[in-house]
Amino acid sequence: MDLIGNLGTWSIWLAGYVVPFVFVLTIVVFFHELGHFLVARACGVRVTTFSIGFGPELVGFNDRHGTRWKVCSIPLGGYVKFLGDSNPAGVGVAQPSQTASISDLRETFTGASVGRRAAIVAAGPISNFLLAIVVFSGTFMLSGKEIASTRIETIQPDSPAAAAGFQSGDLVLAIDGSAVASFDELQRIVSASAGRFLKIVVDRHGARVSLHATPAVREVKDAIGDVSRIGYLGLGRSRAPEDTKIEKFGPIQAIGLGAKQTWFIVDQTLRFLFSAAAGSASPDTLAGPIRIAKVSGYVATFGISALVQLAAILSVSVGLLNLLPMPVLDGGHIMFYMIEAARGRPLPAVAREWCMRVGGALILALMIFTTVNDIWRLAA
Repeated sequence: MDLIGNLGTWSIWLAGYVVPFVFVLTIVVFFHELGHFLVARACGVRVTTFSIGFGPELVGFNDRHGTRWKVCSIPLGGYVKFLGDSNPAGVGVAQPSQTASISDLRETFTGASVGRRAAIVAAGPISNFLLAIVVFSGTFMLSGKEIASTRIETIQPDSPAAAAGFQSGDLVLAIDGSAVASFDELQRIVSASAGRFLKIVVDRHGARVSLHATPAVREVKDAIGDVSRIGYLGLGRSRAPEDTKIEKFGPIQAIGLGAKQTWFIVDQTLRFLFSAAAGSASPDTLAGPIRIAKVSGYVATFGISALVQLAAILSVSVGLLNLLPMPVLDGGHIMFYMIEAARGRPLPAVAREWCMRVGGALILALMIFTTVNDIWRLAA
């Protein structure tokens, strides 16, 4: 009976967490690698392998250009491999012995100009951003967006909002000089601004009034049981019917909103990274694969469209993190190409090798930290 019960538990865990996680990760990885692939083809560099996952191949086929498209048994990433690569993950590291037998070195990654190499590498993260814009834009066009007015109805007693002098009926116009169009946008800004001084402009009975408030730090438990620290002012929005509307958008407006949503995620991620580096934000909030799987399982209960939305959000984060100037990541390779363009020749092979080792060690340390952090959250 214990064996049957354990099998049932594992089946539920597999269906509830692993499958949604792999679905989301596969979307993000596929479009990232597709960016590398398409730009490589456009630059005349031959792609020998396009792989989703690592390890032994499960299924695959060869296209008419000689590229092997395959799905492998370990679905935790992917890669494209270029002609002449010595590295199975296709980072464009070739040895003379491997390229000597190739008739046209211009079809190899290392034989391409530094500008084409940089374009091929940058195409992966850029594709992640484009994927997010497309998903967000499609949502705005098809489902529209609920827009709640920034009009304030309630102010919590003894809250930062009360201390700042907010009044019922105030309409928030701008925060730190940037216009605020909805209460949702207001909440996002405040949540990400714990402990930061904000200048808030409101419309009060037709007059513009400037208020100053510093959101307090508040611990909240989300739907999957994780506790996070967010900024809190103590404002409640108006529930009057005229202060809420559903608005649908045409293609141009939707693309603009999709780009704005994508930029918001980029901006908030950068703010967090700088805050964590400065010691004002706790790195404990970093999510690893276990927590992402947990979030994926929860989001999956709302349907495929919700999972695709989650994939878009993760796609932005993956694109941004890949642009960090750290060896092993795409941004690290771009940094090498910039140095090569400035020097007129690449860095010495020994220097690149040590940079890659250090970068790989840092990435491995980050993966271990986030995984341990995830386990700690589960055990708490």
